[in-house]
Amino acid sequence: MDNLSFAKITGTGVYIPEKILSNKDLESLVDTTDEWIKARTGISERRILEKDKATSDMCYEACLQALKNSSTDPNEIDGIIVGTVTPDYMTPSVACLLQDRLKTRKVFAFDVSAGCSGFIYCLNIAKAMIENGQVKKLLVAGSENLSKIVDYTDRGTCILFGDGAGAVVIEASETPGIMSVCLGASGKEAELLYTPGGGSKDPNGSRFLVMHGKEVFKEAVKVIQSNSLEAIDAAGITPNEIDLFIPHQANMRIIEAARERLNLPIEKCFVNIEKYGNTSSASVLLALHEALNESKIKKGDNVLFSVFGAGFAWGSAVIKW
Repeated sequence: MDNLSFAKITGTGVYIPEKILSNKDLESLVDTTDEWIKARTGISERRILEKDKATSDMCYEACLQALKNSSTDPNEIDGIIVGTVTPDYMTPSVACLLQDRLKTRKVFAFDVSAGCSGFIYCLNIAKAMIENGQVKKLLVAGSENLSKIVDYTDRGTCILFGDGAGAVVIEASETPGIMSVCLGASGKEAELLYTPGGGSKDPNGSRFLVMHGKEVFKEAVKVIQSNSLEAIDAAGITPNEIDLFIPHQANMRIIEAARERLNLPIEKCFVNIEKYGNTSSASVLLALHEALNESKIKKGDNVLFSVFGAGFAWGSAVIKW
């Protein structure tokens, strides 16, 4: 390897739709209350994309911001990887649409479908490709238009999910950046969190997300703890050396349980779920961008990401900022 043997995040960007769907708004759609939702999830509102917009529209704006914040020209990018479960089309990929809209060179572009863990899976691919010298600079994003696959008569799901997109530029560096990424999956529990229709098994079936919340909660808490510890160990540090924990923003009770199991003080945990709900593969990216803008992360900090979602698929990463 040459001196540029590490992969590092050098810029972040986000896109958040303007329309807000509050808990009070949901009271007119399903049998729920603002107090009930806050107590069980920590969510106060979520963002909803306009009906005539799609996942790639949000992703494009987030990518433009990440490119700007990293002082990167689109033609410097060697590839585009997007995590999403709500692509514009079955094919082509959101990443291919972005390649055209961003006017990059004709570089490789593809999507990753790993539920809420999509960005962490993309992060691992980017890390490997940069560290083995295959590429120098990648655009990696997570973008979800979940409001179009949520049933707004189902209280168990419609209170949780929102729309949004985030992106990062990852490039070769002389100093450590992405220190470790640890992934896992268990397809045995697939039907605890899935969309039954739209695929080859049932092309005309329901496109709405189905979730068995209690079972997902139990698995998420256990796996986030064990997977986080795996990533921390792989990075060669101890839990005490984590400066900021950015968990998947799925449910405040899951976040709190995971934080306590990792023995991390509350001031080391970044949470913005109250504003956006669960944005799936965009979740960690939205939180990372906000944490940086709020000066919660400084140079040299060790940042832990940990995500659990449909598949079941999960992933954790430790970043040296």
